Amino acid sequence: MTTVLPPPSKRQKLATSILASNQVPPPQAPPSALQRIQFRDADTSAPQGPVVSLSLADLSPKNLSLLLNSLLGHTNPDDRLPYRFYDPLNNGVGEFDQERIVRAYVDGLTNTETVLEVPCRAEAVFRVKAVTRCSASISGHGESILATAFSPATSSRLATGSGDNTARIWDCETGTPLHTLKGHTGWVLAVAWSPEGDVLATGGMDNTLRLWDPVKGEAIGGALKGHTKWITSICWEPFHLQQEGRLRLVTASRDFTLRIWDTVGATTDLALTGHKGSVSCVRWGGTGQGVIYSASHDRTVKIWDAQKGTLLSTLSSHAHWVNHLALSTDHVLRTGHFDHKGSKGIPTTLADKRQRAKERYASATAGAGGLERLVTASDDCTMYLWTPSTSTKPLARMIGHQKQVNHVTFSPDGATIASAGFDNHVKLWNAKDGVYLTTLRGHVGAVYQCAFSPDSRLLVSASKDTTLKAWDVKSGKLAENLPGHKDEVFAVDWSPDGDRVGSGGQDKAVRIWRH
Repeated sequence: MTTVLPPPSKRQKLATSILASNQVPPPQAPPSALQRIQFRDADTSAPQGPVVSLSLADLSPKNLSLLLNSLLGHTNPDDRLPYRFYDPLNNGVGEFDQERIVRAYVDGLTNTETVLEVPCRAEAVFRVKAVTRCSASISGHGESILATAFSPATSSRLATGSGDNTARIWDCETGTPLHTLKGHTGWVLAVAWSPEGDVLATGGMDNTLRLWDPVKGEAIGGALKGHTKWITSICWEPFHLQQEGRLRLVTASRDFTLRIWDTVGATTDLALTGHKGSVSCVRWGGTGQGVIYSASHDRTVKIWDAQKGTLLSTLSSHAHWVNHLALSTDHVLRTGHFDHKGSKGIPTTLADKRQRAKERYASATAGAGGLERLVTASDDCTMYLWTPSTSTKPLARMIGHQKQVNHVTFSPDGATIASAGFDNHVKLWNAKDGVYLTTLRGHVGAVYQCAFSPDSRLLVSASKDTTLKAWDVKSGKLAENLPGHKDEVFAVDWSPDGDRVGSGGQDKAVRIWRH
């Protein structure tokens, strides 16, 4: 269902004709003056090189990127990094705009002696192209598709959970079904790949957790029983924290509890009790020896010690159900030792893999001083940003949505937060301080989920209006409209190597999107 614009009114036609008849004056050249610039890291505020003087005519982001690379000693073209610059006149909120700097100089707000502190942030060296076409529409499920997840190792494997009581693994290279995972007796609500991509976990309305071998398509052992109501969310232990011979995961349920499972011994390690409502979402963080974050319909978020199972703290600011939560490190925890190259160039030994996963995690938290940030979304139409390891009080209250906020996610570089709401909008926020950035308008139905590309430059959203939309994060503009589904789109995921987007919904078909 694409949005059809109405024909222009008489007033709009008249305004257009008046605008066309007026001669547009040629743009004025910027004054031949110098401006002093100090680059600063957008996360840590550390100075990047010395203060330099630049002509106002040369203050384009492209020139600034070349200059900053030279100041930091990246003289070899292969070593140069793409940089993103922010507005120095608005405390780093918004994009750097050369015209705004020139206007401030002409208006006397700045002069040649003023040092403008320009926040900057290195972007991903690889670039993901916006998906533009549906490369495969694969039928197989007998009911709505409720969950999708790409393997961390390769974009050629996609797992889906459905209301037909099965999970399926799809071959995205050929656009064909690979395995049908039968065993559940209720809807499959959650699917999650292990960080190495060698085990798939599924949970659903039959209260059981099941493990599968994604290569053979066979069950690993029997159903893991313990919960007394639906399993709503699954999360694996971060790869760099795993003990040898112990592969653990945590599940959240409507029975008010969480359970940590030892998947090798097929037993419950710990049952985490304390919530007074359905647990809607769970994440396993990489701080210290591991902490578990759980969001619940009792309006609280609880933080647990993953080793002892003890409650560390409770975050209670929301006034209604907490629907979803996300960590600033979600992307690196999900992919472990894999980067955007997938299976190419990965370490061979387990120790090297663990070390690489640890380095990727340290790099992801370096901008925030080694701290994980947490964002929570609620039915009270608000979100809160937290640093749970230092304080139980929120960093920021993020308001703007007019209806319930259903889904929230951090960009892989940890710089931006995207939220999807039932008010048909996707909103972008600064992940450092929770400041509102922009609203992505285009959907004409509730937005159920969104997912960032691995380079953080693009965002894809799935909606009740049957479409997916790909957005340019920097400009806040629509990059691609992706119609094709015949009914509501419930789930979407962008592969960790950036090559494909997978989506599923009420039309029972999996669609694979590529550039």
